[in-house]
Amino acid sequence: MNIDNLVKTITPELFERLQYGAATGKWPDGTVLSDEQKEQTVQLVMLYQAKVAQSNEQFTIGSNGEMVQKTKAQLQKEFTVDNEIARFSENDL
Repeated sequence: MNIDNLVKTITPELFERLQYGAATGKWPDGTVLSDEQKEQTVQLVMLYQAKVAQSNEQFTIGSNGEMVQKTKAQLQKEFTVDNEIARFSENDL
């Protein structure tokens, strides 16, 4: 199986488990990852983020494998008034 096919088979639920493992060094059931497993898990998370996940986070991995950092202006544009859930003034607080 090639890498693209492998990444496409990852479900959102599996991706969450992989992120947890990469971040904590253990699986959600408490099993500790070996150094090799953690390295491979981090790589798989980065591949998934680059190839599948459309993230609005400031730092992500692009499809070319390079880190993508959004500027403040790009982030502000993504979080426009149309995307707001609620807006409060100081008088409302």
